[in-house]
Amino acid sequence: MVSPSQKPSVCNNMATPGWHVGLYIQRNSRFLLKNLDQLSAHRRFGWTPALRQQAAEPNKESTETIVIPRKKTWSKEAVLEALASTVSRDPTAYPYQFQDDPYLYPRTSSEFRINSLAQESGRSAAKYFINTHPKFFTKDFAEPHIPCLMPENLSLRLEEVSEEALKERISLRRVRAAVDMYDHLLQAGTAVSMETTHDLLDLICIYCDSDPVQEGETQPTIDTEESGEEMKSKRKGRFPQWSNRSNNWSKDNNAHRIFNLLPERDTRCYSALIRGMVMHGAHETAFSMYTDLLNNRLNADIHIFNALILATPSVVKKEETWDRINKLLEQMNQQKVQPNLMTFNSALKALKQSGPTARTQAPYLLNEMKALGIAPSLSSYGHILGIFYKAAYSGSNTDLLQEIVSELKDTSFTCQDPDDVIFFTNAMKICVQFKDLTLAYEIYSLLEFGDNWKLLGDAHQQSVFYGRFFNLVCQMADIDTVMKWYRKLIPSRFYPNSIGLRNLLQAVQIDSRLDLVPSIWKGIRSVGHSNKINLVEEVVSLMAKEKHSPEVQESFAECALDIKKVFSGDTVKSNLEWTSVSLSNIIILLLRANKTQQAWDMLNLFKSRNIVPLVGLLDNFLTLCHSEDSPQKAVELVQLSAAFYLPATPRLAERALTLFELTEEQRAILSELKSAEESSD
Repeated sequence: MVSPSQKPSVCNNMATPGWHVGLYIQRNSRFLLKNLDQLSAHRRFGWTPALRQQAAEPNKESTETIVIPRKKTWSKEAVLEALASTVSRDPTAYPYQFQDDPYLYPRTSSEFRINSLAQESGRSAAKYFINTHPKFFTKDFAEPHIPCLMPENLSLRLEEVSEEALKERISLRRVRAAVDMYDHLLQAGTAVSMETTHDLLDLICIYCDSDPVQEGETQPTIDTEESGEEMKSKRKGRFPQWSNRSNNWSKDNNAHRIFNLLPERDTRCYSALIRGMVMHGAHETAFSMYTDLLNNRLNADIHIFNALILATPSVVKKEETWDRINKLLEQMNQQKVQPNLMTFNSALKALKQSGPTARTQAPYLLNEMKALGIAPSLSSYGHILGIFYKAAYSGSNTDLLQEIVSELKDTSFTCQDPDDVIFFTNAMKICVQFKDLTLAYEIYSLLEFGDNWKLLGDAHQQSVFYGRFFNLVCQMADIDTVMKWYRKLIPSRFYPNSIGLRNLLQAVQIDSRLDLVPSIWKGIRSVGHSNKINLVEEVVSLMAKEKHSPEVQESFAECALDIKKVFSGDTVKSNLEWTSVSLSNIIILLLRANKTQQAWDMLNLFKSRNIVPLVGLLDNFLTLCHSEDSPQKAVELVQLSAAFYLPATPRLAERALTLFELTEEQRAILSELKSAEESSD
């Protein structure tokens, strides 16, 4: 055994190479095994468990070369990411974007929308001010540095006529100024490089020959040829793929003029114009430009083919869509252009607007993607679902969706296509359509895996997804499972609408768990749906449906009194008007909880609000009068029935005459009411 005093030193020779450290470990293995706790200082060398195992075998000679890894470099966000990984989501908390000011927490879906719009407006105003006056924001205290939050330099610094000035205007997205500078360069006889010309054409085509709308300005009305998908996305509240377009494409715009002035036109020039035409609705013109490119013996690039495939449904009939797409794919092969993910996604998206042939060609495209080593994105599967689960010829089961979800299980996705956000919402819609709760759970698990939740889309799509999932749970699961998801999703994930809350109440009724109604009513109040008369009456009628234990009846009575405050507007402004059913049911709940005085007080509302009481309610009150030995109240009850000309008045009068010991005056009143009602009949 080597003693510590005999330990050789590697610090005396500063030029000791890296292999000497490995030799030192090998020669002193037994000593190192006894003093592993002292090796922490050497971990900077990157020792691995394999090296420790090598030290444990001193007699085993090894000729392998030891490679010491470089020091690990951590990103500036590593600490934040490590801390975030230790915290789970709080289902009782409001969404994280509203954590700054508890006073402004939205309680309803409408408040959520207003708050979100206000926050977005504030961000736009701040960005506009920062970009307009960058001189006031010259210091950066952020750690780590976040470039997108720093002010942009929007002021022009180069005024002379030069290509550098043109590049500056292009980088600042000054379309008009860039075109003017390009014209000045041509007039001065200065040649502009082809690379700068490409950038200028790209800028003009993206913004359709007009300056982009700045933050805080009003965007002009869009009046372009739009595909059915874009119109559908607008109706659903989603932004189209190209939100910067503001004008129709014109053949007289500067892009065409500059293109025609070029002495030589390469594929990149054609690509800029064709993509701009497709982006702004000039689909026929885009195909004409592609024909011109072929006539000039040029080959198209991948971006041209992707744009043309996407525009195909607008230039041919539905039944001819696949033939045109297939022809473009064959031309890609002839021109040796390798397809990418967007090529197949564009083809699948175009097939959604074609005829029945889409169902036979979509699997072919998906298999072709995999054969080329291109992994489908969520939008690829989303388009497949859109093809096979159309309303016109909807599938008979969820086998296809089940196969897709099984293939995607335990996979974390990143956004590769703007349409990736449509997959989860459409998949959950199919589960609701076929009442497949098991598959819905699998889709939810896929959404929660990794960072897939980021691909759920904007606030509207999130609300649609969680709303569909919760409604399906209410329809198919037992009440304990329903309440578990109710507490987990609301309000941290979404704000339910009145339909979702009625589904929840129906689930409570089906499982005969009416004791949960008071807690659900608190949730209804918290999310701002206490002003929905149908929902309120549903809550009251469920509680009054049957009699329960004294403890449950007490909670029902407290809930009924809270509902009474909503009708009277004591807590919030309310447009609710008392109805005979709601008022009668609340009084019944109070009677069952022995809150007789409050029930008598509410009985007066029938006369003051001119509301006809239910006959069963009057029978209950007459029984109460008998138990309290209150003949005078019994007489007043019969008088109330007579005031509304109820057919049951003679029967109530006869019952009162039988049950109570009355004075002559009271008997006379009841006898007169009885005879008057019988004679009127």
